Amino acid sequence: MPPVSELPSLRLGRGEAVDAVPAGRSKRAVVSSLGIGQILAWSSSYYLTAVLPLPVAEDTGWAPTWTVGALSIGLLISGLVSPIVGRLIERHGGRPVLAVSAVLIAAGLAVLAAAPNLQTFIAGWIVIGLGMGAGLYDAVFSALGRLYGDGARSAISQVTLFGGFASSVSWPAGTYLVAHVGWRQTCLVFAAVDLVLLLPLYLVGLPRETRAVCISEPSASAVPIPIPARSRLKFYLLATSLTLASVAMAIISVHLLTLLRLFGVGAVVAVTLGTLLGPLQVGGRALEMSIGRNLHPVFSMIASTVLVAIGLALLFGDTTLIAIGIVILGVGSGIRSIVRGTLPLALFGREGYATLMGKLAVPTLLAQAAAPSAGAWLLEHFSPAASLVALLGIALLNVVSALLLLPFRHPA
Repeated sequence: MPPVSELPSLRLGRGEAVDAVPAGRSKRAVVSSLGIGQILAWSSSYYLTAVLPLPVAEDTGWAPTWTVGALSIGLLISGLVSPIVGRLIERHGGRPVLAVSAVLIAAGLAVLAAAPNLQTFIAGWIVIGLGMGAGLYDAVFSALGRLYGDGARSAISQVTLFGGFASSVSWPAGTYLVAHVGWRQTCLVFAAVDLVLLLPLYLVGLPRETRAVCISEPSASAVPIPIPARSRLKFYLLATSLTLASVAMAIISVHLLTLLRLFGVGAVVAVTLGTLLGPLQVGGRALEMSIGRNLHPVFSMIASTVLVAIGLALLFGDTTLIAIGIVILGVGSGIRSIVRGTLPLALFGREGYATLMGKLAVPTLLAQAAAPSAGAWLLEHFSPAASLVALLGIALLNVVSALLLLPFRHPA
């Protein structure tokens, strides 16, 4: 175990900081546990909606709008609880928070499986939303930042490499299970996986950490320290850039196949191109790890935004250009997944990182919750070309917001 002097120091309020001491876990073991855990957590929550809505609607008669919309409600809940999750991780470390997230997702899936009506089904997604807020990327990045401080960048990159395979695992497994045992039993299977595999992964693979305490008097620790105007501007620019990126990619992720079909791409070709996004995102993350690791993360952010804008622009072309555009889109999206955790750490430092990630997660997750409905509204009321122009406009705004972060890459 590294000496205490090499571990991140956490400060709450204006008192003396107390070090968080990981107890006997190698970095490789922690990264492997969190990486496999992210595959399971994403597979049993966010990505499960790709296979559940239609079977649920056919079996129950509930409107497909609501079977899909329940995910948006879950994402809304996850965004609202993110600041609380960040503070809990800052205070207690990632291990207990992530363990609770596994239990919450499993409990929500059990509610879905037993749901006698739509209201109970939505309630199940609310519980899953609590688990997503406490157990997906933002919470994991916060946990890694608390453990490794400024050295968390490589760990964050490696965990996102694992997470990129979540859709490749959940979609085939979910489709197979729904076809053979039904959607309710599928929910129970994923719930059992979370309790039998995911929960022990967190409890065994992650170290116990010393609870961060403040030696100062309670009244002082409760007084918020004013943020300098330069830091506030930096925070708002970063939040804007991450939110715009989330909006664009959330709409693309949900509506890409529909958009391609409206542009005249055949069903088989559209599905084939759509399935490339997941592996391409993994490729983008690997590229960032190999090339971008020696650069400031703000340059990776700019590269990501530019690639997404170029990829969207190429969707106006023929099938060949569309295929090239999807490749570029996937790579840009993969890079963004890493930057989402590394750029805040580079711009603001390790002190208070978990709390910062919780605050940044609010607008991005709320945007992700609204994006599918916003994309559907665009496609319903405007032409496919006009809808794509709107998406391209968002992507270009994101390029500008990322470029505005360049002056802040050096610590104040």
